[in-house]
Amino acid sequence: MIKPKKLRHGDRIAAISLSWGGPGKFPHRYEAGKRQLQEAFDVEVVETRHALRDPDWLHRNPKARADDLMEAFANPAINGIVSTIGGDDSIRLLPHVDPEVIRSNPKVLMGYSDTTITHWMCFHAGLVTFYGPSVMAGFAENGGIFPYTRAAVHQALFSAQPLGPVAPNDDGWTVERLDWAVPENQHRPRELNPSEPWQFLQGQGVVEGRLVGGCLEVVECMRGTPFWLPDAVWDDAILFLETSQDAPPPSTMKSALRSYASMGFLSKLAGILVGRPGGGVPPQQFEQYEQAILQVVAEEEGLTHLPILTRMDFGHTDPMFVLPYGVLAQIDCAQRTFSILENAVVE
Repeated sequence: MIKPKKLRHGDRIAAISLSWGGPGKFPHRYEAGKRQLQEAFDVEVVETRHALRDPDWLHRNPKARADDLMEAFANPAINGIVSTIGGDDSIRLLPHVDPEVIRSNPKVLMGYSDTTITHWMCFHAGLVTFYGPSVMAGFAENGGIFPYTRAAVHQALFSAQPLGPVAPNDDGWTVERLDWAVPENQHRPRELNPSEPWQFLQGQGVVEGRLVGGCLEVVECMRGTPFWLPDAVWDDAILFLETSQDAPPPSTMKSALRSYASMGFLSKLAGILVGRPGGGVPPQQFEQYEQAILQVVAEEEGLTHLPILTRMDFGHTDPMFVLPYGVLAQIDCAQRTFSILENAVVE
């Protein structure tokens, strides 16, 4: 995997709308995220050519979104790329991208949710990218970026040192929805739920593997496309999954894992990381997702040795840490720790 150059103060970051046209729908929310991103990391945020177009126009023009991506990678004045927001149709960009443009111009790319599609494009090109906050969801956090998120972004993107142990957030988490159509809500911090330890459902010993995954529903969309990852990628990989704001039921997780078992790669994995369920699923229902996972992995497939961590701080709840694709990570079941062993960027 090619590791991009680390970001530095003063760098230019391209904000790109790969899916839904959130900035055109809620410009004040986008501007809040842009401002807070610039102030937190002393960077300059610039928009790609079509980033601020209205959602209907962007929906009708997937090639224009793909062109924005290709131009952002090819432009030597751009040091990094951050998704403005997720959505549900960036898979329509696939026919219009050139992996060679990405491979020849490696640079930081970050986002989550539907940006999973773009991460897998970049993985095919051999580039390490980053599953983390977007401009409008994460950097535009009401009342300011969460310190946990800010520290994770700085460590992953602005330092060429190994990331090391990833600690659970202990300042509370939230999935509260405050209407973005009401500008006054931007100054109202969201209500926090008490933090809790990550859950180690099962597993033995210490395992290492390279990180790959994304939003569960989006990963499912990739099956059967030319950008589904080759079989060799799954050997001893650590798969990370999280569910979206649509709050798919535990049965969706169960069905996906059964499919992965039938495809032959579930048994190849070194471990599984699962984010806290998104979409306002109440904490008392989290166990239902964990039971669904164990039913497939342990009961049906007999993979009782496979480490599984759940309720982790990434995906569609905030704050979140950053997961770099293709980078070596470690799960220590005895010590109950998760670490990223490598640097994800270079000098």
